[in-house]
Amino acid sequence: MCRWLAYTGNPIQLETVVFRAKHSLIDQSLHSRMGATTTNGDGFGIGWYGQPHEAPFLYRSVSPAWHDRNLREAARAIRSPLFIAHIRAATETPVQETNCHPFRHNRWLFAHNGLIRDFHALRRDLMLSIDPALFGAIEGSTDSEVMFYLALTYGLEQQPVAALERMAGRIEQIAASHGVENPLNMTVCATDGEQIVAVRYSSEHQSRTLFHSTSFKHLHELYPHDPRISAVGEDAFLVLSEPLVDLHDAWEAIPESTAVVARRGKITQQVFAPRVRS
Repeated sequence: MCRWLAYTGNPIQLETVVFRAKHSLIDQSLHSRMGATTTNGDGFGIGWYGQPHEAPFLYRSVSPAWHDRNLREAARAIRSPLFIAHIRAATETPVQETNCHPFRHNRWLFAHNGLIRDFHALRRDLMLSIDPALFGAIEGSTDSEVMFYLALTYGLEQQPVAALERMAGRIEQIAASHGVENPLNMTVCATDGEQIVAVRYSSEHQSRTLFHSTSFKHLHELYPHDPRISAVGEDAFLVLSEPLVDLHDAWEAIPESTAVVARRGKITQQVFAPRVRS
């Protein structure tokens, strides 16, 4: 499996969460405490925004994150108000750059932890469900990228949560026609530079871990002298596979079958229910 995080708030250096935190993403690439696998060394990726209305930047590599010197330099140099970082543990698909997350289409980035079970048996039907106008943009061979382009097909750019519900519903529908039980396990993140949409869902209701930060305003009051908190501002928001630091009241587990939307300091949660497109 994989580990990922997404941040929005005051512009900060990516190294603040990728390298500096006690349980940073680099630490998780070697010593994941909550993942299905301890080591996540089959590549990594970071996607970040300079301005919300512009296409995001992308840096991906098949190197293990802990071994890539350029990542350390990039994370120190890049300061961004919204970014995604992902470390990969491959499942059934090759270790190649085009299979590294996050995936990008226009202004949107997408990252995933989990799997589509028996993906190779379902792949043809899933890919035929993708809008032909989008099909040529697919570069890799992962189930995650297929999920992204299904969500785009079902309206991710207009109604993100509804599109992700239709994506999940279509996967489960096709899986049922092939006799595949509990086909989908996912924590996913999608962003267009202005909002972060994160979902925790699995067909068997035993999803991978996913957390979000609690109120940074409250944390400022609890830890007024902690530079890690003061740098991000009161409206900052983190959603991530594993907590980065052991601070009391800093993290809240996202419930099963839940979508979280963070936009301009406002955080909302709603029930996530797969649906078949009518």
